[in-house]
Amino acid sequence: MAHFGVVTPALYSHVNAMEALSVALIERGHRVTFLHRPDAAAFLKDRRIAFHALGIDLYPPGSLAASLKLAANPGSIMGLRRVIQDMAQTTAMFCRELPGALQQLQVDCVLADQMEAGAGLAAEALGMPFVSVACALPVNREPGIPLPVMPFAAGQDERSLRLCEGSTKVYDWLMTPHRSAIAAGAMQLGLSPRDGLHDCLSPLLQLSQTVDGFDFARFQLPAHFHHVGPLRTASATGPGPDTSGAPDLTLVSRDRPFIFASLGTLQGERFALFRRIARACRRLDAQLLVAHCGGLDARQCDALSAAGATWVCAFADQQAVLARADAVVSHAGLNTAMDAIAAHTPILALPIAFDQPGVAARIKHAGVGLQASSRWASPGKLAAQLRRLLDEPEFVQRGAGLAASIRAAGGAARAADLVEAALQSSPAGVNGARFA
Repeated sequence: MAHFGVVTPALYSHVNAMEALSVALIERGHRVTFLHRPDAAAFLKDRRIAFHALGIDLYPPGSLAASLKLAANPGSIMGLRRVIQDMAQTTAMFCRELPGALQQLQVDCVLADQMEAGAGLAAEALGMPFVSVACALPVNREPGIPLPVMPFAAGQDERSLRLCEGSTKVYDWLMTPHRSAIAAGAMQLGLSPRDGLHDCLSPLLQLSQTVDGFDFARFQLPAHFHHVGPLRTASATGPGPDTSGAPDLTLVSRDRPFIFASLGTLQGERFALFRRIARACRRLDAQLLVAHCGGLDARQCDALSAAGATWVCAFADQQAVLARADAVVSHAGLNTAMDAIAAHTPILALPIAFDQPGVAARIKHAGVGLQASSRWASPGKLAAQLRRLLDEPEFVQRGAGLAASIRAAGGAARAADLVEAALQSSPAGVNGARFA
């Protein structure tokens, strides 16, 4: 059996997806070790997964919480630059420390999140097989396809091509500190020049949580790129989030619309946005469940109830709630979007940061939801958008087709199949590993 090393950004949604793939491999007899800054160990739920700390001198206890707080709300262009510099520092740390750790742990193959270039660079420098996993939108580039952070649609006409080219140049300029860290890491590791995340992807196997019908039409993906759909697990051995404040779904009335609102783990403190959502649902006489992921205090929760929320809790069983909800109001995180589509639940996307504008553009492209401004949309605007989602059956119908694609994509089980097959065929070998 093989030993897999997993490297992913220290973000709950990314860790959660990679943990699902890890569990699928563990249940086939393999070993899995996550490698990251010390505080990231707290994100792991399954006790069968090992953790190896890196950057111990660089990242003291509590530093991850500060980094996540800044990432959730940079506040200014200078704050955004600090977020990018933190990304660059992490990539440089991986390029320095990861090769030695992989050798020390006798790792056979790296599962490398596309968003952490240092993982692929370190594995390549060791001649070690690695798999690139797109836990967020794929970073693979091609003309006419907007980068994941861009809020507009794809196109092959002259205007769309110019828009994509110009926005890519702006993005690359903004990301200069991170690009410089990638270039320096490649040079230090004796690799050919690299300029960005898209230059650090696996030549062996690439996996994505998306499905074909959700993303824009692609024409230049490599043959070893596979859409496997959401990476989820129901067999983790550790404790899950506390859902004690969530309602008993059997008690949700069938006589009134039921709306679920979640802004993810990083954006759950956005009280003002939740309040606008609550006021919108009051206009619709809809039942609203708000899951703030621990971002709000008791006073704010009470204020949301007064504004129109029926239930307010830290966490809820997202897949179960989405299966019951008539619509979801979301920050357009990829995990929530794919779960909603799988449940045939229309989406009102309110993108805030990261790849959320790109996810929202794809939600609109796929016809499974609508988009509004997280900053400027009034309760009246949100209510009007939700009314359309509730009244127009086309959103559910289009979602049903995509849900079938998600079921066929195979998820974590198919991803594990592809990983095992790729590792067996890898010229680098697997230190004698055998698959039953």
